[in-house]
Amino acid sequence: MWALIEPVLPPWPAKAPGPKPIPDRSCLQGILFVLHTGIGWEDLPQELGFGSGMTCWRRLERWTEAGVFDQVHQILLAKLNAANRIDWTRAAMDGSHIDAKKGALAPARRRSTAVNPAPSTT
Repeated sequence: MWALIEPVLPPWPAKAPGPKPIPDRSCLQGILFVLHTGIGWEDLPQELGFGSGMTCWRRLERWTEAGVFDQVHQILLAKLNAANRIDWTRAAMDGSHIDAKKGALAPARRRSTAVNPAPSTT
């Protein structure tokens, strides 16, 4: 899995302040540990070698903003589909996953019902 994920991770900025960052793979393991166990970010044990919970959370934020997880999702879907490992007869979609705006009318502009401000007396 790491071989699929690593190429889509954004490079670390060359002039980033602070100490040398925790390796991406360790941060990913820490992120997965927190998400799997449900512990709080601040409760991630340092002894596991994943870095601090805050470090993992910041990396998760950075990767989410860069669209890493959407890219990984697309890569995995393509690989599973190519291997005929997806049962598309069990697939479902709804409005929470697909924009359903085609053909929808633009909302009409509503008149304000607020009280008009008093005219200026100056």
